[in-house]
Amino acid sequence: MGNIGHFIARRLMQHNQRAFTRVIIRIAMAAIAVSVAVMILTTAVIAGFKKEITEKIFGFWGHIHITDSNIARNFEVVPIPGEAPFYDTIRNISRLDFQEEVTAFGKPVSDFARQKTTYGGVKSVHPYIILPGLLSSGSRFHGVLLKGVDSSYTSSAMSPFLMQGRAIAGSRDSSAAEILVSKQIADKMHLQAGSEIVLSFITDGRQLKRRFTVCGIYNTGLEEYDRRFCLVDIQKLRSILGWQNKEIQGMEIVLEDVRDLDVMTDYIYTEILPPQFYAESIRQKFPSIFDWLNLQDINEEIIIGLMILVAIINMVTVLLILILERTNMIGILSSLGMTHSGIRRIFLYHAGYIIANGLLLGNLLGLGIAWAQMRFGFIQLDEANYYLSTAPVSLQWSNVLLINAGTFLITLCALILPTYLVTRITPVKALRFS
Repeated sequence: MGNIGHFIARRLMQHNQRAFTRVIIRIAMAAIAVSVAVMILTTAVIAGFKKEITEKIFGFWGHIHITDSNIARNFEVVPIPGEAPFYDTIRNISRLDFQEEVTAFGKPVSDFARQKTTYGGVKSVHPYIILPGLLSSGSRFHGVLLKGVDSSYTSSAMSPFLMQGRAIAGSRDSSAAEILVSKQIADKMHLQAGSEIVLSFITDGRQLKRRFTVCGIYNTGLEEYDRRFCLVDIQKLRSILGWQNKEIQGMEIVLEDVRDLDVMTDYIYTEILPPQFYAESIRQKFPSIFDWLNLQDINEEIIIGLMILVAIINMVTVLLILILERTNMIGILSSLGMTHSGIRRIFLYHAGYIIANGLLLGNLLGLGIAWAQMRFGFIQLDEANYYLSTAPVSLQWSNVLLINAGTFLITLCALILPTYLVTRITPVKALRFS
């Protein structure tokens, strides 16, 4: 009976239906195609947003910060020793085994945990100092926060964002002071690579001025950083503050895999650091940006739900039209002894073919637009509002497969109820109606 149902459904797809029915079927295929394309693009763009923005934030700030536990959160400059035994311990952290609490319906299950292992360890550790200052060039002034880093940091973390010039060389010679400024600051102060600027500082109630040379211009697209932060060699800030050679304000830890962020932060803080030090993840330090990213998940769920609803409504309409159009066929099959469930399967197979064709077109459309955006970047964004100049696309094939399978199964299951209209058509009425 199943083979007969498949055979009849294929013949129905190949048979020339009435002009009105053909139009309705094509509209349904187009609706499914557009819905699938929108879902593919939605998941790809949101995944791209998360990937690009988090990489920018982590690239500029690292994943975990270590500072003095008594430091105020207003950029108070408090020195800590730059060399301690636990620093080497942190640098050498590899994959960790830990126990994860098991939850059920959002609540922890007591006395039950599962053993897990982190995806990676610590990739690198970079010292830093942040010092407020006033940048002046001619008659122009701009308040900035100077982030003192070593040369390994600028070459690895800032190279993707460089627009002009180069990274800081990292010389201890005070006469070779270099500064890396953002494009936003450079435009405001009319600076370019090679420009000379003066920085003023207030330390111990005294005003200090130092001359710097702009070695490069960067642009992360993160306005909160670009409008305030400039990068200099950490040794220059040590000399301005009168600190010893190894003293720092804090350390940035870069992990091999961001999925280990919370586990590594807790492990470093509770198991490694002495009581006078504090470990803070970048999510804890800048929660607003990550909250904004998490809100995109809600938008994704709403869009996917609406698109599936559109597909279901269109397919229900088409199925009812197909059943009414084939009333005579239903009567003949019933009179020949085919059960109602067998006839219903014919229309479900028919609907399945329509959905499959719509999925095929939707994948071609969605993946084609995604490829074109990755290749040409024709969809532009306001970088000040979205942190990116073009819409990012990150195709995850598991999501594409899930969208296709989910759309097919959910839509097909939603069509089971409308097929019960077949049971209301009796052979006598159907043949008399013909």
